[in-house]
Amino acid sequence: MSQIDYISLAKNIKSWALELGFQQCGITDVDLGEHAEHFQQWLAKGYHGTMSYMETHGSKRYRPDELVPGTLRVISLRMDYWPEQDQAKNAEAALSEDQTAYVSRYTLGRDYHKLIRKRLAHLAERITQKIDSSQYRVFVDSAPVLERALAQKAGLGWIGKNTLLINPKAGSYFFLGEIFTNLSLPIDEPFDSHHCGSCSSCLDLCPTNAFVGPQVLDARRCISYLTIELKGAIPEDLRPLMGNRIFGCDDCQMVCPWNKFNHPSREEDFTPRHQLDSSQLIELFHWTEEEFLEKTQGSAIRRTGYESWLRNIAVALGNATPSREVEVALKAKLDHPSEIVREHVTWALNHLRKRSSLGMTTD
Repeated sequence: MSQIDYISLAKNIKSWALELGFQQCGITDVDLGEHAEHFQQWLAKGYHGTMSYMETHGSKRYRPDELVPGTLRVISLRMDYWPEQDQAKNAEAALSEDQTAYVSRYTLGRDYHKLIRKRLAHLAERITQKIDSSQYRVFVDSAPVLERALAQKAGLGWIGKNTLLINPKAGSYFFLGEIFTNLSLPIDEPFDSHHCGSCSSCLDLCPTNAFVGPQVLDARRCISYLTIELKGAIPEDLRPLMGNRIFGCDDCQMVCPWNKFNHPSREEDFTPRHQLDSSQLIELFHWTEEEFLEKTQGSAIRRTGYESWLRNIAVALGNATPSREVEVALKAKLDHPSEIVREHVTWALNHLRKRSSLGMTTD
């Protein structure tokens, strides 16, 4: 039996990854060291909120060889998702127009999970064709994996003050995926240098002040958590701060100077669908549950559910410029079957009236 040339294999894996549409590939071992300690401290302080799944797997989240026994290396990959060159202007315009719905740019197209998982599986199968003793599992934000920590160790970038992975040549608008393997591949140098410097724009400009400090996010205040992960009522003190953001938030990325180096994605599946990059709040608020299910089919937006979708839009309408049209749209949902929807609609109407009495423009 011939000896495996792991150095050549690693080079081939990186070449194959580029052919499959990934922009970068790195390899690391399974020792997450200080990342594991940071994660445990974060959990201990309750910053994960209602996301109990963050702690249910115990040490498996930061010990890949416990999650998948036999794992020796993790192949970390990234894929750009920014839809088009002008999207930055479109995103800023959407945020500035308070009756336009803002949807996080990573979810405007088809669900990234399926696309990336399929590409990772192709890559893993190609490795197996070369080395029949290869064993693997692929992950895309779908299991207890500290993907940013693994990516940093694999040399793909550094973890910025906004807790996101930042690449000096591509910013942070990209997805991450991993292949756990039993192959003793040579590992890449970790990205140990940090290039945020004295910049604190992401911390200072977070709409809800969700950052406790550099690299520490209190998810309970994060708009992405509030609009996607949280089920039930959104804390009232945070609602006025959410603006027109109805699914996720990109503010801490939009203000990051490194994102001037981002590259538009070449993937057609990431192209915005159903004009969700510029839709009006009232238009989306009128969607029936059937329309919501139809238009979010194959989209990551589906995970929020129709009830939370209406809840989020109700809050955004409450933050919009007061008008008769907005008031009528909200009143039409006052008798909605969902108590959560009714409660947020009532809040939105009261918030509009309060702002109108303080001199806001009303049609």
